[in-house]
Amino acid sequence: MTGAQIVRRTGLWLLLLPALVWAQAPRPGQQAVASAHALATAAGHTVLDAGGNAFDAAIAVAAALAVVEPYSSGIGGGGFFLLHRASDGHEIVIDARETAPAAASAHMYDDENGKPVPSRSLNGALAAAIPGLPAALVHLAEHYGRLSLATDLAPAITLARTGFAVSERYAEMAKYRAPAFPAASPAAQIFLRDGRAPALGTVLIQADLAATLASIASHGVAGFYAGELAAKLVAGVRADGGNWTAQDLADYRIKERAPISSTYHDIRVVSAAPPSSGGVVLLEALNILEHFKLDELNPLDRIHVVVEAMRRAYRDRADYLGDPDFVTMPIAHLLDKAYASELADHIDLAHATPSATLPGIDTADDTHRHTTHFSVLDADGNQVAATLSINVPFGAVSVPAGTGVLLNNEMDDFATSPLTPNAYHLVGGSANAIAPGKRPLSSMAPTFLVSPHRLGILGTPGGSRIISMVLLGVLEYARGTDPDVWVATPRYHHQYLPDQIEFESGGLDVATQEGLRAKGHTLSEVKRRYGNMHAILWDSARGVVKAASDPRGEGRAEVWTPVATAKAAAAVH
Repeated sequence: MTGAQIVRRTGLWLLLLPALVWAQAPRPGQQAVASAHALATAAGHTVLDAGGNAFDAAIAVAAALAVVEPYSSGIGGGGFFLLHRASDGHEIVIDARETAPAAASAHMYDDENGKPVPSRSLNGALAAAIPGLPAALVHLAEHYGRLSLATDLAPAITLARTGFAVSERYAEMAKYRAPAFPAASPAAQIFLRDGRAPALGTVLIQADLAATLASIASHGVAGFYAGELAAKLVAGVRADGGNWTAQDLADYRIKERAPISSTYHDIRVVSAAPPSSGGVVLLEALNILEHFKLDELNPLDRIHVVVEAMRRAYRDRADYLGDPDFVTMPIAHLLDKAYASELADHIDLAHATPSATLPGIDTADDTHRHTTHFSVLDADGNQVAATLSINVPFGAVSVPAGTGVLLNNEMDDFATSPLTPNAYHLVGGSANAIAPGKRPLSSMAPTFLVSPHRLGILGTPGGSRIISMVLLGVLEYARGTDPDVWVATPRYHHQYLPDQIEFESGGLDVATQEGLRAKGHTLSEVKRRYGNMHAILWDSARGVVKAASDPRGEGRAEVWTPVATAKAAAAVH
């Protein structure tokens, strides 16, 4: 482990050396933002240039994405912010995951015969959980930012008031989801034109959303979760068949949680903790892969081994993981290096392991899926990796009148019935069953990678495929490549059930496909490229900051020297 000091506590491995190296590292002197939309990246740039830090920029980017990328995230949704504060090395996850309303019940989406009806947890206000993003933005400003919340939200408010031009990606997502929008509903009036996707270049103005953001800017948490706006939200939800109450909104709280952390060789990997499954599944898979010399395997065997690690980690996701405030999870065991060794020992290089032969799931009491991710690094070394969502494109396709708030459909992320697949074909058991006030399990995996003299910040949307995409990005980081390689690497995925390797269009060549089938794998090609990763690298040894946005999307990554730093350097010379 290159001389690193290792400490083992309750089954978790903590690598101390990289943390110490980075605690003493020089300031990067440059700052970077990589997000899914150029206007959101510009919002972060503006706030950083105004004297804000990475946390202020995160507020600006998240709010701007809520305006210009409504198919992926929004004020009516939630997510996870992974933070690193440079001044003291403090690392924390802001859990802004949505919560089930008090009237939620385990079988609320079943028909009269007790069979789940998938559309009920996807379309309409009954599918909406209580949003967490507004509370997270306020919390970030109050506890981590330098600027006022009003300053941080100003770019997004302007974008909502003056509008933005519809892009190809917006039009594609709107066309896909248009049939689900109720005709003449507030949501359809805002996001469609005559029931169809707006033409390219159409300027989309969201005056009600601008007013909602201004309310949050002026009144903080009370500007969303109480008062007149809260009353409008509840009235609109109930008018659309939902079950929110004013008390549900008043009771919402963000949670600060310790990140999940372990090591992959000499890399310290830090990621989101439950109720995100991202960090646990990612680290369990990496622990398994640590037992193989991946760079010495031929490409076919390397993919086979990575798939088998995915299969085993996703199986444990389905069985054990849920909201830590409701269920007890064996996290220490799942991240134990000895447990990973046992799992690795049963991987056969010549044959696929049928998922049906793995231990069963405790059930006691594909296309176009989206979320968003952005990464931020400021000149002082503060870091943010944030993954946000309203679940499927345009969420529940429901907007309470007069609010501009597009509701999420995150209730579908619960196991609405044991072993019944959700929109991402993920299954789950009792650990992720619906309960009042509970947070549904997520796959979001905002991640930091820390090794001597190198730091990576990355994450991606993609539903159940998020974790496998981040895993492939981590493996590229481990090879010493740059962010443009992490975000562009061809993608493949296995999630235990269904028992198949999914791969993006062009992700596996014909010879590799044949070789995997010969080992006993079933393959399924996704007829498009998927994911939208945004990543940053700080190489302190070379004094370089690099950033990249996924070529599959329309995002923008920027790296620049702060104005004050640039002026000071010019004065010296």
